[in-house]
Amino acid sequence: MGSVTRVVSLVPSITEALASVRREAVVGATDWCTHPADLDDTLEARVRGTKNPNLETIRRLRPDVVIANHEENRELDVRRLRESGVEVHVTRIETVPEAVETFEHLFDQVLGWERPEWLDEVRDRWCGPLPDVTHTVAIPIWRDPWMVVGGRTFTGDLARRLGWANAYADSADRYPKADPVDIEARDVDLVLLPDEPYAFTADDGPEAFRTTGTRLVSGRLLTWYGPSLLEARALVET
Repeated sequence: MGSVTRVVSLVPSITEALASVRREAVVGATDWCTHPADLDDTLEARVRGTKNPNLETIRRLRPDVVIANHEENRELDVRRLRESGVEVHVTRIETVPEAVETFEHLFDQVLGWERPEWLDEVRDRWCGPLPDVTHTVAIPIWRDPWMVVGGRTFTGDLARRLGWANAYADSADRYPKADPVDIEARDVDLVLLPDEPYAFTADDGPEAFRTTGTRLVSGRLLTWYGPSLLEARALVET
């Protein structure tokens, strides 16, 4: 299609990545797209949430392409956009190397943009041999009901590349239900409590674990797969 000049992103990680290259071309993004912090200065419209995007707003923006993700966005919304003539590119990312390859394809083939320097740096930092395991962790991402990161997930792969073994990596479910009693029964060394998608805080989360240490961490650094990967190693330094 040539170089894309109008794109709507329905994925916070991808929004941040695209804005790092051509901010003015990102004309629409979800309410959850919080980076870069001044995105609204150039954005034409917010299109609501990742699970309930305003399809009419997206159509009015006349994007050359909408970027979605198989996990974060609904197949129904993708289908309805395509049926109305809007081109939608759906990404699938379950590991850090897949994230790098996805962005290379996006910039080279889908958007026709130059690759950002941070992408090569991310490949160099994250796509080498796996380090030795230092801790076994559990990573809740929701409560009421409690849910944790399971197998075949980007977050689980990132944790392993930080030296943390995911206690639920063998789960058939990508986000299985597991309450604190279940988690502590697995004899994990540490429970990581991110501030998104559920906003765990010092007063909401740690109190549920009686025998296992907890650590509040940045959800962006643990679950996003764009430029945030340049900062993600800070997770093991806190």
